[in-house]
Amino acid sequence: MKFLFVHQNFPGQFLHLVRHLVRSGKHEVVFISEGNENVIGGVRRVIYRMPRTPSGETHPGAREFDAGLTRAEAVAKAAQTLRDLGFAPDIIIGHHGWGELLNMSDVFPGTPVLGYFEFFYHTDKFDVGFDPEFPLTPDMPAKIRAKNAINLQALNSQGWGQTPTAFQHSTYPEWARSRIFLLREGVNLDQCRPDPLAAKKEFTIKGLSFSPKEQLITYVARDLEPYRGFHVFMRSLPRILHECPRARVVLVGGDGVSYGARLPHGTWRERMLSELQGRIPLDRVHFVGKVSYDDFRRLLQRSDAHVYLTYPFVASWSLREAMASGCAIVGSATAPVEEFLQERKTALLTTFTDPDAIATSVVEILENKRLAKTLRGAARAEAERTLSMQGYLAQYEAIIEKLTGKNPAAEEAPAPARVRRKVAEAPLSAPPANRPLAKRAPRVAAPKKVGRTPKKT
Repeated sequence: MKFLFVHQNFPGQFLHLVRHLVRSGKHEVVFISEGNENVIGGVRRVIYRMPRTPSGETHPGAREFDAGLTRAEAVAKAAQTLRDLGFAPDIIIGHHGWGELLNMSDVFPGTPVLGYFEFFYHTDKFDVGFDPEFPLTPDMPAKIRAKNAINLQALNSQGWGQTPTAFQHSTYPEWARSRIFLLREGVNLDQCRPDPLAAKKEFTIKGLSFSPKEQLITYVARDLEPYRGFHVFMRSLPRILHECPRARVVLVGGDGVSYGARLPHGTWRERMLSELQGRIPLDRVHFVGKVSYDDFRRLLQRSDAHVYLTYPFVASWSLREAMASGCAIVGSATAPVEEFLQERKTALLTTFTDPDAIATSVVEILENKRLAKTLRGAARAEAERTLSMQGYLAQYEAIIEKLTGKNPAAEEAPAPARVRRKVAEAPLSAPPANRPLAKRAPRVAAPKKVGRTPKKT
C-alpha cells in the first residue's frame, strides 16, 4: 500500500505505525512535515515551510485559524508536487490540530483521510474554569470558541477521525462522534518495563546520584505548568519532604508553555520556587529539564512514587509509560486519569487542587511498602491488558482496511535487505515499535450512528 502521513513535527503520534509499516517491507511511506532532525529509515520525507506567520493586524482570536489555513496551503502544494510526480496514496493519515489536512481532499479527491482529533474546546467544562486559581475571565469564551475553528472545518470534511481515549472522544459534539474512531494508543511493553533491581543500586541522572537508601519521587511533564499540576505538586513538597527525610524529588520538564497562557514574566518554576522560598530544602528538589528517552525510562524504573496530575485534558504519553514501567502512581482524580487507573487498585487518586491530599498519598506510598508493591504490579498488569503495542497496531490496521478495502497486514514479499537495515538503524530517540503483527488484523467496526456516546470515564 501507499501511505501519506502529515504532521508538522515528524513523526508525531505516528511514530509506531510508521515504523511498523516500514519494518514490514510491504509499503511505500511518504511523510509531509516541517523540517527537523528526526530520521526513520525507509521513509520518504517531503518538507514544507511556513511562508509567513499571522500579522499583528489579525484579530487575536483568528490568528490560530489564519496559521492553520496557511499551513493547509503549504501542505497542499507539497502534496500537489507528489501527485504530479505520480504518487497516489491509498490513504492519508495526519493530525488535524494545525490545519494541515484541510485541503488534502482537493489534491487527492476520493482518497480516504484519517485525521487525529485531539481535543474539542468548551467554555463551560473540562479544562476551562477547572482550576479555581485561574477563573474564567469575560474575554475568554470568545477566544475559546475561536480555538475550535480548525476543529470544525475538519469535522465538516469528508474524512474520518481517530482519538486515543473515551474522554477525548466525549469532548467532541455528538453529531461528529460517529465518524471518530476510538483508537487507544499502545506502549512498547518491552522497552517500558519494571526493573526490580533498579532500587537496589546507585542511580544517576544528569550528574545526580541516588543511593538505594534514598526514596525517589518523580514528576514528568513536557513543560512545568498548571495544566499538568506543577504548581499544586510543588505546594505538596514541604510536607512530603518534612515527613519523609530520606526522600528526594526529580522533576522532568522544560520551562516553556505547552498548554494554557504564558506568565507575563518568568517561568512557573521560578514563580513556585519564589513562593516556596525557605519552605523546601533545595538540595533535595532537582529540576533536570528534558532528558533522553533512555534516562526517562530508567527514572521511571527507579521511582518510588510517581506523581501524575492533569486538568480534564489530553492524557500524557508519560502516564502510559509510567504504568508499563510498574510505577507506584499518585494521580489526580480527573477523567483522563480515571480512564486509565482506579483508586487503590492500580494507583492512589487524589483531588487535583489539594496539595495536602497529594502529600498524604505520596507519604502513604513511601511508608507502606506492601501497598506500593501491590500498586506497581497492578499498574503493569493493566498496561499489559489495555496498552499492548501489538493490539494498538492491529486495531490501526483494521481501521485502515475498513477505510481503504486493503489489508496492510496482507503477506507479501519481504523488503530488500538494504531497507530492513535502514529501519533497524533508524536513530530516532523514541522507542522502536514491537515486532510485526500476525498476518491479519481483527476487524474494527466504526460507530454506527451519529450521537453515539463513548463509554463514560
